[in-house]
Amino acid sequence: MKKNTKNILIATAILAVIAIVLLPKLLSSSEGGKNTMPGGGADMVIPVKAHIVSFTTLNNSVFTTGTILANEEVELRSETSGKITKILFKEGSFVSKGNLLIKINDADLQAQLRRAESKVKLSKEKEARQKQLRDGNLISQEEYDNTVGELNVNQADYDLIKAQIDKTEIRAPFSGVVGLRSVSEGSYVTTSTVIARLQNFNNLKVDFSIPEMYSASVKAGDDLEFKISGSTQLFKAKVYAIEPKIDPGTRTLQIRAICSSSYKELIPGAFANVELNLKQTSNAILIPTVSIVPELKGQIVYLYKSGVVVPQPVETGVREETQVQIVKGLSEGDTVITSGILQIRPNSKVKISEIN
Repeated sequence: MKKNTKNILIATAILAVIAIVLLPKLLSSSEGGKNTMPGGGADMVIPVKAHIVSFTTLNNSVFTTGTILANEEVELRSETSGKITKILFKEGSFVSKGNLLIKINDADLQAQLRRAESKVKLSKEKEARQKQLRDGNLISQEEYDNTVGELNVNQADYDLIKAQIDKTEIRAPFSGVVGLRSVSEGSYVTTSTVIARLQNFNNLKVDFSIPEMYSASVKAGDDLEFKISGSTQLFKAKVYAIEPKIDPGTRTLQIRAICSSSYKELIPGAFANVELNLKQTSNAILIPTVSIVPELKGQIVYLYKSGVVVPQPVETGVREETQVQIVKGLSEGDTVITSGILQIRPNSKVKISEIN
């Protein structure tokens, strides 16, 4: 028992000596480890890449999507209800303005027209006789005026029936290509029935929208380029109309451009990838997008000044694929840090390993 107690005391003494010797070294190592954390040690120097700010010319372009439209397009509908008696066009064919395309049954109206025409004829003959009698003072002016009034009423009835007959004829409002029809001879149509669509391809239009921040930069006459799916060709168009109001729902401005009909690959309804070329900006400052650091109150970049990191608030403008315009906060000659953004902190010591 005494021997075991002696051994325990010896072991305890040895452990105490080891603790006294090693503890200071462990504490020293732990403190040293803290100084090796990225950006944490006062003597730690972090290698970074940087960009020297200089003025350049900014070719401002907006990339968006749009839709190809026909120069003119209309849904062919009847102005009256009835049965189709004749279809006078071929699907997909060209028709000229005024061509008769559809005829609706008008047999009852034709009968009414003949009766009205007969009444007009009789009224005109009566008016001629009454005029002679009035001129000979054989009837009063009032009697003659009643006859003229009767003639005018009958003529108005005739004109009304004639107008109703005109509504049974669907004619091309402009020259163009008529599409696929949805009716056949014998079909009963109403004013809501879409018979076919007529499109004019003299010129094609490109309909698209841009964010409101660019609304003051675009004007009629601006050039644009676009591509369509399935084609590598670059098509050209020119802005000709701008919506006078920004859409409050999407915060975008609708724009319409026109292009030549010589582009045979273009079909109305096709999807277009649009690049709108806006005005050039001289003396613009562009820096790599990766150097922008978002914060609660805005955006900053880190500048290199005398070997240390200095935060600088900035305001951005136009964004390109890899660069962003700085409209406020930087001057020519500033050195912007572009790498190690997550490692560095204000007043961190850094050294520039590469200028990009």
